[in-house]
Amino acid sequence: MASDRTYVICSMNDIPSQRARGFTLMRLDEEGRERPWPIVVVRWGRKVFGYVNRCPHHGGRLDWERDQFLDPNGERLMCGKHGALFELGTGECADGPCRGEALEPVPLVLIDGEICIAGIRLAEDEEEDEEGPPDDP
Repeated sequence: MASDRTYVICSMNDIPSQRARGFTLMRLDEEGRERPWPIVVVRWGRKVFGYVNRCPHHGGRLDWERDQFLDPNGERLMCGKHGALFELGTGECADGPCRGEALEPVPLVLIDGEICIAGIRLAEDEEEDEEGPPDDP
């Protein structure tokens, strides 16, 4: 289920240019249970790109060490397990065992220097819905 809310992930300054950083958010699955949702955010100058942190080859996480997502040249995302290389701007596999496939994009927006996720319903939404509106004094 989509959401019209945006959530701040981090400040643009928290990720140096030409670097990537991993985050784990909580989403609700089809049965309404909270599940970890690992994502990777790439910053390239004033642009940001987001993808689910899951290689399409076998479903494993991309990072081989914490926040180690880029190839040795720092030009593509790289799966630490099988070496598949993904274009930063599209998530398409350019080389490796999943050539022709792509990473699942995560919709990001920049708002006042903050990197935000948009259009995704997170577990926080459910908690707020259960609380209901605040009481009137």
